Amino acid sequence: MGSTQTLYFNGTILTMDDARPKAGAVLTQGERIMAVGAESDLRPDLGPEAVEVDLQGNTLIPAFIDPHGHFPDPGFIRLFRVDLAPPPRGDCVDMATALARLADKVRQTPKGEWVMGVLFDNTAIAEQRMPTRDELDRVSEDHPIWVIHASGHNGVANSHTLRLQGIDRNTPDPAGGRFGRDPATGALTGLIEGISAMGEMSATDFLIDRGRFWQGFNASRDEYLSYGVTFAQNAWASRDMLENFASLPSGQDPGIDIILLPIGELEPDLSKGPDALQWPETPYFTLGARKLFTDGAFQLQTAFLSAPYHKPLDPEAPCGMSYTDQGELNAQVSKLHGMGFQIHCHCNGDAGTDMFLDAVEAALEETPRADHRHTVIHAQVLRDEQLERMARLGVTVSFFSAHIHFWGDRHHDTFLGPERAARISPAASAERFGVRYTIHNDASVTPTRPLYLAHCAVNRQTASGRVLGEGQKITVLSALKAQTIEAAWQVFQENERGSITAGKLADLVVLDANPLDHSADLADIRVMQTIRRGQRVYQVT
Repeated sequence: MGSTQTLYFNGTILTMDDARPKAGAVLTQGERIMAVGAESDLRPDLGPEAVEVDLQGNTLIPAFIDPHGHFPDPGFIRLFRVDLAPPPRGDCVDMATALARLADKVRQTPKGEWVMGVLFDNTAIAEQRMPTRDELDRVSEDHPIWVIHASGHNGVANSHTLRLQGIDRNTPDPAGGRFGRDPATGALTGLIEGISAMGEMSATDFLIDRGRFWQGFNASRDEYLSYGVTFAQNAWASRDMLENFASLPSGQDPGIDIILLPIGELEPDLSKGPDALQWPETPYFTLGARKLFTDGAFQLQTAFLSAPYHKPLDPEAPCGMSYTDQGELNAQVSKLHGMGFQIHCHCNGDAGTDMFLDAVEAALEETPRADHRHTVIHAQVLRDEQLERMARLGVTVSFFSAHIHFWGDRHHDTFLGPERAARISPAASAERFGVRYTIHNDASVTPTRPLYLAHCAVNRQTASGRVLGEGQKITVLSALKAQTIEAAWQVFQENERGSITAGKLADLVVLDANPLDHSADLADIRVMQTIRRGQRVYQVT
């Protein structure tokens, strides 16, 4: 990267560093921040070749960090899949629109090759249901068709796909999953629910070869950088996904930094023994926490709750379902904790969170360990006693605050009801109990838009404009920290990134307004420039 000096001045500089919250100027050298302070104090350190960047009154903050997502899924969707997202994200409003888009893709695809639809949401289209096997068969019986839900936790297959996957009416439901069947005849409906049942079709890199991987990578990189994100995450990395990342040629800079969270069940073989992953020496890709699951998704009512859904879809499972039993979860947490790994665990419902906290507490009694930073992911329904317990156990949390906008009205009316919906993603309560937290988009479930995500956490407005839980609103500064310094801390990167502090990577974002002055319209603030490792990688033209 060289050792070019760059001075940023004449703007508002929000550092996210409590030791110096604001500054007059920032001096970088090469890929690092050299000094932070008053412009008059920094100018004497400038060399003759230094570059000066006049911020012209704009605001400089640390670049955003993705606390939980699935990079490079957004690129895969844009390039290779059929986008079936409904409002407010897309415009697929009914089943006819979805089937027509799949049919268009079929006409462009040779017989026998896969057609995959994504981001379909049964709770948001007119018919309020998933497609059926018969409907997909009418689109094509010559192509395997797979439509996966926006949550990634279920999907529907046509007959061709079921045959390819070896699924028939006699196939038993696996633990933590199920195959949809006609209640009268027992015939398969095409619905496949749960990660264990979907198998390879649940993988975010399903149907992605090495060439397509890097095409999707580049498309996602450019999108993330345009929204100010320089450190992304892949939070459910299969062995194949890890191998794709590991194929980066030695010495090549991919243009964005990534932290990867391998599937927890891959251990210990992933790290030890003859088949251990040969991870390349690169500063750009880091292996992080290991990932586990306890439950599913609210849209499908498979998130595991301690009390029934407000309007249960399945009277036989009014509280949703767990993806694992307590004994198996305890064994996985004990194994990973004992190996010294951090654990991130998907827990949408509060009963799912109880399972994880029980497992963590047991592991800590067995193997005491300070500063483990085990993390509850999503945590959409947390009770106060759970937050108190998390503080005691040293467990942190990442809230899926974007849900407030995209699904908040359905949480209020259908999933949780008014009282529990008012506590969805309870970030203010986490602050009161001293639990450190981040907020995330979970791309590609919702798109990576850090300032819009901050807007969701600060204003807590649903798509209809309803406010969900006035008392759970957080400040703009807290929402920014949750995607910068707190996000760095949550993955043990706080010494490298997350704040404008001397010695850290020069990952910076220039905004066209000061977010602290625009709490009501955070989503309208634009990223003007993104600087990664001291180099400008995005600029509004």
